[in-house]
Amino acid sequence: MDSHARSEASAPDATDVQPNKPLLQLPASCDPPSASSPARQLVWIVFGGTGHMGRSLVKCALSRGDLVASVGRVFETNPDDMSCIHENCLGALCDVRSRDSVARVVQLTLDRFRRIDVVANCSGYGVIGACEDQDDHDLRNQFETNFMGTLHIIHATLPYFRRQSTGRYLIFSSTSGALGVPGLGPYCATKYAVEGLIEAMLYETDSFNIKATLIEPGLVRRDEPDTVDNPLPTWGHFLIKPPSEGYAHATSPALHAKRMVQWLGDRQPTSAVKCAELVWQLAHCSYPPLRLLLGSYAIESIRDRMRSVTEELEDWKHLNFPVAPDGGDKDAHRDDGPADTAVEYAPY
Repeated sequence: MDSHARSEASAPDATDVQPNKPLLQLPASCDPPSASSPARQLVWIVFGGTGHMGRSLVKCALSRGDLVASVGRVFETNPDDMSCIHENCLGALCDVRSRDSVARVVQLTLDRFRRIDVVANCSGYGVIGACEDQDDHDLRNQFETNFMGTLHIIHATLPYFRRQSTGRYLIFSSTSGALGVPGLGPYCATKYAVEGLIEAMLYETDSFNIKATLIEPGLVRRDEPDTVDNPLPTWGHFLIKPPSEGYAHATSPALHAKRMVQWLGDRQPTSAVKCAELVWQLAHCSYPPLRLLLGSYAIESIRDRMRSVTEELEDWKHLNFPVAPDGGDKDAHRDDGPADTAVEYAPY
């Protein structure tokens, strides 16, 4: 889940971030910007710029001297709210489910700033509820927003990046893009789809010097200075569906995500401001990773899931490889052809 909790240390206001003095630092192997080598000014488009993570990212980039197009949702944000954000900021509205709407925002950004260096997609939508309880509208809206929205953004910007032989995508996925969360099944499916899309695209675009990183935050809170006046709900763009009779029991696994939301409230452990600082560095570093996990919850939960997958592979790998005779050398029979115990040659 991409939305938001209490940190180990209180996070400073994004507007208090001093240029060339990062709160946190990406590893040196990424070649991140430093005080001794100031980062060049970049032009950003931040889709979902009015959401939890997007707001912090926009503020961080502006405070560092970058130029930003902050894109809000057409059916949620008033156009007046997107004007006069900052002298270096273009406010715009968009529905990422519409290819034409995305293309218009990209053209507005080019008209204003003459170039685009970084595309960040912080937009997202989820429904908390059992898979069986989510209707056709819930399913399609999540896929149209999370997966097709990402694809529309890529289609609108990738030709431009190819022509200029450089570009950077920062695509917000989620811990739900790496593991299944009860009560978030379709949302997880959309994030899994986004992860597969971006990983495949990287192979196709590497020769054009186009970089992309999947950002996987876990339990990130709103900790901006105007939180009290912020109209966004604590858990962002998530709808909680009432459970049907079969899933309404208090201990039902399908209610796991709902219980987590109610228990955490606004006490999620990871700072959106600190996350934004690392993502800003990510846009300016020379060797970005494919994935950037944010928060201890993301690290621990994804590590446990990967460990489980590895253990299961080891437990069942004997079905797919020849078995050496008892007491014999495993390698002694490699040239004698595969045994019938290997799945490929099993006599079905």
